Amino acid sequence: MVSLDTYTTILTAKTAAHLLRRATFGPTQSEIASFTGLTASQAVQQLITNANYSPPPPVDLDSDQPTAGQTYLDKPFSHDRNFDFGHYLRCWWLGLMTTQSTPPSLLDKLSLFWQNHFVTTREIVGDYRFLNQYLLLLRNNALGDFRTVVTQISKEPAMLRYLNGNENVVGHPNENYARELQELFTVGAFDFAGNKNYSEDDVKAAARVLTGWEYTNYEEDDSTSFTTIFTDEKHDSTDKTFSAHYNNTIISGRATSLPGTTSAGDAELADLVTMLLNHPHTPRFICRKLYRWYVNPTITQTIEDEIIGPLAQLFLASNYAIQPVIVKLLTSQLFFDETNSGAIVKSPAELAIGTMRFFNQPVPDITTEYAAFKIYFDFVYYRMQDMQLAILDQSSVFGYEAYYQTGYSKIWINTTTIGFRYDYTDAYVLRYLQVKPDYLMGIDVLAWATNLQPNFSDVAGTPAISCVDVLNGFTVNLFVFDLLQSQQDFLIDTIMMQDLPRTSWLFQWNAYRTNPMDGGASYEVRSRLENLMKYMLRMAEYQIF
Repeated sequence: MVSLDTYTTILTAKTAAHLLRRATFGPTQSEIASFTGLTASQAVQQLITNANYSPPPPVDLDSDQPTAGQTYLDKPFSHDRNFDFGHYLRCWWLGLMTTQSTPPSLLDKLSLFWQNHFVTTREIVGDYRFLNQYLLLLRNNALGDFRTVVTQISKEPAMLRYLNGNENVVGHPNENYARELQELFTVGAFDFAGNKNYSEDDVKAAARVLTGWEYTNYEEDDSTSFTTIFTDEKHDSTDKTFSAHYNNTIISGRATSLPGTTSAGDAELADLVTMLLNHPHTPRFICRKLYRWYVNPTITQTIEDEIIGPLAQLFLASNYAIQPVIVKLLTSQLFFDETNSGAIVKSPAELAIGTMRFFNQPVPDITTEYAAFKIYFDFVYYRMQDMQLAILDQSSVFGYEAYYQTGYSKIWINTTTIGFRYDYTDAYVLRYLQVKPDYLMGIDVLAWATNLQPNFSDVAGTPAISCVDVLNGFTVNLFVFDLLQSQQDFLIDTIMMQDLPRTSWLFQWNAYRTNPMDGGASYEVRSRLENLMKYMLRMAEYQIF
């Protein structure tokens, strides 16, 4: 049984690629090369150190507006532009995920984990300022203190809006957030053995603790700020008694918030969070989700006992600091064990963003090339939405279905999404998206093959690259598992050559080398390369990573 002991073998290209695929949305070839030769500890530390907590802010991406290219979060709220600015916020986040101009970091992949854990959505929250503050809370604390995140998210305007916390008042408690706080955000509905972790009375008591919070200036035109407020008169100031699941804890009611002191709401919230974090299954619930996110969706009793248990103990011993758990998991022998390679089906994020990164599709500058930036990320976002991962717009508080339903991760590929996955990668071969005048999104197959050919123009003096050379050149770091010989033969003989002899490729390729401007020669070569690439990218869509 592999363990959480540190993986000490120097990273190869294969293991470096494995780490980068899991910790980021997918590596570039140069990133794989730069991480090859490091230890796992060095590599993970780089992924942490590289985090950028001060990226350029979102801007107006509508080139028809006089404010195009300008920031908007520092300006009065505009109801007319509410949808646009919410969409531009998620495009901004996708830009941070996709860029190849900065060193790779685990920050945004982990931020997506937390956004899918503490779910709110653009559709329900509405106010783009609320969404921005919520997203920054999760992103800036992704490696920080879980206690802080739970406390802050409980009174965050976006969460108050999403789960009706602003409607939770004394005498008329709204239980939505109190339920999800326990079921989804902290202790979990059940333990690993299937026993309930809390009671319905615990939900009612927690709702009473959380009465009195609300937000200001929601979608208020021309407002320049918003905040969370606590109102004593709307708070249930009686004592709240919890069940044996929480050792019959009593949270003392507070009646009045004195000036210069902690408010009654904050005091009771702090007690509630402490109680939730003291529940024995809270650290296990969070570590179980992190294990499924990074390592393997299947958790056996052995994994629960020998991996989740020790991780939970570390989480608790670290006073709920997130970073030590992430480091322990990503540097472990368990993480690099071959049984965990190829254990997760690519999500639309890994497929869409990872493909952009792997094939070095540069991200336009958000401030100086905002129109191109919008074209680029409209394409990414709406294709991901078709594939059932709409950034900042999950269908329910449970998050994206493939991250909680039975068959975790496998249901990313279904009868609805498979055609959209095909369409996405086919676009790389067809190259129809004009990002800007000098930038067609996708793979220039002729340029790619030309780069494989030594001394391209020296036809007489340099042998032509073979079909095998073409295949080998394309597959570098593309797949988790090496292709079988039978798969290689199928790709070359059936897909690329369409049952013609392989030797005919040499004649076609040399004809193209002799006269690259010959339309007939270039067409023959391009069609064979496009057939090969299209099929291989479709294979990669199915591949687990």
